[in-house]
Amino acid sequence: MIVTDIIKFHHHQLVRHRWRTTMISLCIAIGVSAVVLLVSLGESARQYVQREFAALGSNMLIVLPGKKHTQGGGIPFYGTATRDLTIQDAEAIRHLPGIVRVAPIIAGTATLSVQGLSKDIMVVGSTHEFLAVRGQELAMGQNLSKNHSHRNDVILGHQLAQDLLDNHTQLGQKVTLDGYRFRVVGILNYRGESLGLDMRNVAIIPVSAAEALFDSPALFRVLVETRHRFEDKAIIQHIYELIRQRHQGSEDITIVTQASILDAFNRIMLTLTAVIGLLASVSLLVAGFLVMNLSLINVAQRRSEIGLLKAMGASRRTVLVLFVSESLLLAAMGSALGLLVTFMALLLLNQLQSYLLVTIPVWAALAATLLALCIAGAFSWFPARQAADVSPVEALRG
Repeated sequence: MIVTDIIKFHHHQLVRHRWRTTMISLCIAIGVSAVVLLVSLGESARQYVQREFAALGSNMLIVLPGKKHTQGGGIPFYGTATRDLTIQDAEAIRHLPGIVRVAPIIAGTATLSVQGLSKDIMVVGSTHEFLAVRGQELAMGQNLSKNHSHRNDVILGHQLAQDLLDNHTQLGQKVTLDGYRFRVVGILNYRGESLGLDMRNVAIIPVSAAEALFDSPALFRVLVETRHRFEDKAIIQHIYELIRQRHQGSEDITIVTQASILDAFNRIMLTLTAVIGLLASVSLLVAGFLVMNLSLINVAQRRSEIGLLKAMGASRRTVLVLFVSESLLLAAMGSALGLLVTFMALLLLNQLQSYLLVTIPVWAALAATLLALCIAGAFSWFPARQAADVSPVEALRG
């Protein structure tokens, strides 16, 4: 039997048994779509985190108050502090060799009020170097002053400025943060969340003003940009030594590198994506059982047809190939439908939101399709063997 004969045979059977064709194709499509959709979401989230870190550059250190003791590769965001990390500590770090920029950060929430409107927002107190270290740009206006004479200046996020300020005179407007008056000197360029901080709805003020606003000199963290990444190890040791000197021999800080955080996120996201993909693959196994059950019913209903084929000279191998290839064809059709549905769903998702661009990894589409074909082939093997073992005499007789 040549390839064209096999194609004609399958076309006839698929059209003749429309219900079976539809059921198997839909089950395969749902399974493939579930696997590809969930893997695409996980992989896109992982790539988003990578892009966010890449925007900060590859040579950034994060100094956290408190010592975090760990035996593994966890991410030490907080530790047990014995002494506050202060602006004076950050200034001392700035004078170490190999340091390009230092951005001390005090963070908290406050109520922003202007012209009768108010909104609870995140407030970041830092220096003029904060935007450069975080890879942020201004849409208009100017950065915070390098000296502390303009401590009442504030930079607002793009969305916050649109919601609360007059579009024509945003710069120079007076706003209040928990009763403290500030003058708007800059508006951030449009950007979504950056490493968990919603830059669209943030207010950035001088760190000295943040000390007064939150009534605390304690820093949330210090961002340190180094000259070269290969110097990070030595610089970390210098920072630890400096803090021990300033904190009476206590090494009560934790320093993490951008690479270590990114590696930890990568491990977490890859593991999560793999687990989600495996769970979604269960739907393909369910589709495999459906393929086997419907194939067994199909063999029972077509015994006379199988007997006629074998009586006309079809070999056992030919019958086996016919039934397995039919299941593979249904799996291919279902996979194509599933990929199409996933593509349309992600297209709609990307239209509805701009926070995370979700794309289908080529390897995920190929892996899901290959898995669907393997499952369909494996689960159709037993029914196909039953069909191949049918005796033509008994089949034509009964």
